Amino acid sequence: MEILSSRTILRPRDYTTTLSFYRDILGLATAREYPGGTVFFAGQGLIEVAAHGGTGESSSFDGALWLQVRDLTAVQTELVLAGVKIDREARQEPWGLYEMWIADPDGIPIVLVQIPEDHPIRRDSRPKGEN
Repeated sequence: MEILSSRTILRPRDYTTTLSFYRDILGLATAREYPGGTVFFAGQGLIEVAAHGGTGESSSFDGALWLQVRDLTAVQTELVLAGVKIDREARQEPWGLYEMWIADPDGIPIVLVQIPEDHPIRRDSRPKGEN
């Protein structure tokens, strides 16, 4: 199977509130708009907020959105000033990443992550000469 693109589709209880959260509070750039939905850029992925196809009830989404940021401290300050509830303040995890947790208006968990310069994710693990 060849995957050409992907996105996470959210079907919120209140489309307008959730649209405003991702667009205005998180500041995600719009990739595409269509009647009844908006697709946002989210780093190398896309998040679609759709006003169609939902039940009008709370989401059954059991995962979390993982969004990498450059400066977690600055992001935490921005979100607090915007009135966003911080579910778990920024801190370094045992696996080395700095993480902070918030939730969207439907309670979908969002982990905001800063990767330290010396973290293995940033290292090129290819043998010398192959990079």
